Amino acid sequence: YLFLRNVEHLLQAWRDEQTQVLPKDALQQTRLAWLAGFASYQAFCQQLQHHRDQVQKIFAAIISPPPEENEDADKHWQQLWYTVGDEEACEAHWVASAFHNEKLRQQLHDWQCDKMLLGLPKESRTRLDRFMPQLLKALAQCEQPSVIFERLLPLLKAVLRRSSYLVMLLENPQAFKQLVLLVQSSTWIAEQLAAWPVLLDELIDVRNLYRDVAPSREELSNMLRQQMLRIPEDDLEAQMEALRHFKRAHSLRAAACEVTGRLPLMKVSDYLTFMAETILDYVLRMAWKILIDKHGAPLQENGEQCDPSFIIVGYGKLGGLELGHGSDLDLVFIHAAGSGETVADAALGQTPIENGIFFTRLGQRIIHILSTRMVNGILYDVDMRLRPSGNSGLLVASLKSFQRYQENDAWTWEHQALTRARVVAGSLSLAQQFSVVRAQVLGRERDVEKLRNEVVDMRNKMRVQLDKSDAQHFDLKHGLGGIVDLEFIVQFSVLAQGHAHPNLLIWPDNIRILEQMAVSDLLTTEQAESLMDAYRQLRMRGHRRTLLGEPTLIGVDELLPERGVVQAAWRSSLGS
Repeated sequence: YLFLRNVEHLLQAWRDEQTQVLPKDALQQTRLAWLAGFASYQAFCQQLQHHRDQVQKIFAAIISPPPEENEDADKHWQQLWYTVGDEEACEAHWVASAFHNEKLRQQLHDWQCDKMLLGLPKESRTRLDRFMPQLLKALAQCEQPSVIFERLLPLLKAVLRRSSYLVMLLENPQAFKQLVLLVQSSTWIAEQLAAWPVLLDELIDVRNLYRDVAPSREELSNMLRQQMLRIPEDDLEAQMEALRHFKRAHSLRAAACEVTGRLPLMKVSDYLTFMAETILDYVLRMAWKILIDKHGAPLQENGEQCDPSFIIVGYGKLGGLELGHGSDLDLVFIHAAGSGETVADAALGQTPIENGIFFTRLGQRIIHILSTRMVNGILYDVDMRLRPSGNSGLLVASLKSFQRYQENDAWTWEHQALTRARVVAGSLSLAQQFSVVRAQVLGRERDVEKLRNEVVDMRNKMRVQLDKSDAQHFDLKHGLGGIVDLEFIVQFSVLAQGHAHPNLLIWPDNIRILEQMAVSDLLTTEQAESLMDAYRQLRMRGHRRTLLGEPTLIGVDELLPERGVVQAAWRSSLGS
């Protein structure tokens, strides 16, 4: 790649032309060879041909027509598809294939009679008739072929008139194989592919699709930056669409790694969380530039320009590094600008506005970029209800007003939420100041009995409203001994013991807080490990239910040991 790009640059540097064509003139050929570091044009061409051969070899290995199959076997699957509507002829093929599945047979018949198929252009119908026999052959190797076909049907309907996707799958057996494997494992993945068929491109190269190590924030940031370099800075719509595709592609990769067991639950959550942080950082910089170009920069209280003196604080699953598939983002916006107006340059067409209005518009712009529905959907649903005074409060608060609210007016449940808060994007210096404020608020000494009563009362109210458990089912999240119970135990411990054990205030995620509780002798090592294992198992089952497109309910007799561990810890710390 580097060799070819360097040659391209040399060609284009001559006369500043947009060309990729090698010169025919002997003098120009000699010049090109010398600039590329070769003694002669012949030596240059030999090296060029070597690279071309290597590229062609790899191309053929990755993107090549499927190998020739046994023609009789292929003919059998074709006949099975073509005779679906002919009961007598079809029966013979079903029997011959030892693949007699009555439900699938009815599904195929209904699909053959679908109005979408009857009105297809000839080329699209031809491609479908090539695709379906290969799909039947793949389904014959699966335990629940009718279930997989039902999940695949929305995708087939989505690509019928964009049938090049069918050709792509036929010409890439590896992608075809991954499609069946992933749809077999996850309804959620099937729904994502049906909604955005462009994601099928992600199945072509399994080296990108599957990872044994979740990408870091830096790696994701580099990937996003490279993707966005192709888009003009002033094309906001194209940037927003590219962000959405980036998010969907990496969400698919994370889900694929989870359902195939390549990444454990905690690493999948890291992947999804780091991806959200990468996107939020980019969106903040996008919105900041838009506002700066229009109004100039606001000033901090010390008179220096804000750059940006703004942070995005993540709460809940984002703050606790526990994002799941389809999670929304609980956010709070904070700034540290002084009073006054932005410093605008009239020569650039900038108009000054009050600093407070500037940051409100910045917050609005961020939400707009994240939640506007476009061709590629939305980036994230955003929940701002945890900001000071909730929906009735300012969209963006100053750090001072945030601190005053937390110290004087916040409810206990808001302090519980603060235990899972951390800065995910924005100014590093303001992030450090926020961390100090958070530690001061959480580390305040409290009346433990009063705190216990308030926490238990809030949990009981939530259980009445949200617990979907019944005689046959257990609610993984809100049931007795479920995820929220364990989260409340951790939050209560931080608020009750944070003044005496500052190490509890360092981390926002439940696993590391439990580890610190063992360090502080608030739990034995065995108790902490049992609670961490229970938490992982409950979350893992919840993730699995989400990927199967099912509610987070399990059988009432499942995960009894894990639920018992959480219930015992609740009784020990909260007493009722």
